[in-house]
Amino acid sequence: MAPAIAGFTYERIPVADGVSLNAAVGGAGSPIVLLHGFPQTHLMWRHVATDLAADHTVICPDLRGYGASDKPAEAGGATYAKRTMAADIVALARALGHERFALAGHDRGALVAFRAGLDHPATITHLACLDVLPTLDMWEVMRGRSAAIGFHLYLMAQPPGLPEQLIGASPDAFFGHFLDLWANDPRAIPADIRAAYLEACRGAVPSIVADYRASAGIDVDHDQADRQAGNRPAMPVTVLQQDWGAALGFDAAALWRTWAPDLRHVTVTCGHFMAEEAPADVVEALRELLTR
Repeated sequence: MAPAIAGFTYERIPVADGVSLNAAVGGAGSPIVLLHGFPQTHLMWRHVATDLAADHTVICPDLRGYGASDKPAEAGGATYAKRTMAADIVALARALGHERFALAGHDRGALVAFRAGLDHPATITHLACLDVLPTLDMWEVMRGRSAAIGFHLYLMAQPPGLPEQLIGASPDAFFGHFLDLWANDPRAIPADIRAAYLEACRGAVPSIVADYRASAGIDVDHDQADRQAGNRPAMPVTVLQQDWGAALGFDAAALWRTWAPDLRHVTVTCGHFMAEEAPADVVEALRELLTR
């Protein structure tokens, strides 16, 4: 039997023309949507979701292009623009009866959540972003030898063809590399969950590459337009990060403060997969956020 979030029900919900998202839904109370990162699926939230479901309606979708959600063919940058993916999440919540909701994302999901906070300020009540920088800032600070840690960003930014061919030739080695490298505690991702992540990624190479390609193009354009216009998320924002900002030579908290006027920035002692490695810390931060 495939892994699932205990006690949650699963639905496929249409969110755009020809695109439905797979979503796990559980609990009751004020809604919060949790968005996964790379190279994962909604299962990364399995510990956090069950805790929050004690007093919240918790919605954990697979993003467009990932997991069991639909994977439309890339037709220009807009197909996997974070603006498009954020609109998916707003449509998903609305289909479940929620016009306003809190939103938390990790890694790629955090970029989608951040874009939702910018594009849908009347809809997103609270925003949490885990272990990521806004796209524009990420490209501005990645330089020199330290940029080697982000080699995959540059690989998947290339025009269609070569990245898909290279990654598709050995997907388990490629995606497994990040599961191994970014986890301080490998026990946090047990064998059945790891296998589920690899299986999902194996079947989604073109769409995952398209998601990253968009972040080297149209997503930067959207962030630049917002920066020039002074557009910032007005809702309370919590950012959880490892101490990788100092290691790479920049102040991550300072970068986030330029975007978020109501910010709580927290350094978490764990690897990248903090919802799996330090779920109690993540739950505590999200619960604090929801009181603001």
